[in-house]
Amino acid sequence: MHSRSEAATTLNPLYTSGMSTGVSVDEFQALEQKVLRAVEIVKREREARAVAEGEVASLRQQLAAQAEAAQSQIAKAESQADTVQSQVQAAQSEMEAAQSQAEAAQREKEAAESQIAALNQERDAVRQRVERMLHQMDELL
Repeated sequence: MHSRSEAATTLNPLYTSGMSTGVSVDEFQALEQKVLRAVEIVKREREARAVAEGEVASLRQQLAAQAEAAQSQIAKAESQADTVQSQVQAAQSEMEAAQSQAEAAQREKEAAESQIAALNQERDAVRQRVERMLHQMDELL
């Protein structure tokens, strides 16, 4: 069985016609083997590059999906923060309203206590007048 280079040289005289007489068939075959190995290396490197580019594309897609998910979570967190802020503001408004009601109730209590004190004074004054009248009636009798 002939090697590939031997077949090429025996079948195609033009194949060897351009060679100088200083290159032997063995040297040519060695050079051909080197070229074939280089072609195989280039082929493997291209395949490896295609695989790496595919992995990079896949990783970019994953990264984009993760970034989108993160943005979605951030938007959700911001929305929740806005909701909480609204609830806090509503609670503060309710607290202020309750405090205002408590202050109004305190003022009403103080007004009622003042009225009670005034009524107690008036009652005491009426009692004293009644006692004087009774005393005067006793003297008249």
